[in-house]
Amino acid sequence: MTTVTDQLLTVPEVMARLRLGRSTVYDLIRSRRLTSITIGRARRVPVGAVRDFITREIEEVA
Repeated sequence: MTTVTDQLLTVPEVMARLRLGRSTVYDLIRSRRLTSITIGRARRVPVGAVRDFITREIEEVA
């Protein structure tokens, strides 16, 4: 059973999945290339947003 919190990644989890540094992930969020939400003071990235980001990046270089 997948819960909503299983579908939301922390910035360190995104860093690990994309193999990028913290500032790069925050730059992607700030530039709106990677969708995120804020819950209180916590920044979360939907799993689908990471997939969409990867898809868009692949399509750009193709």
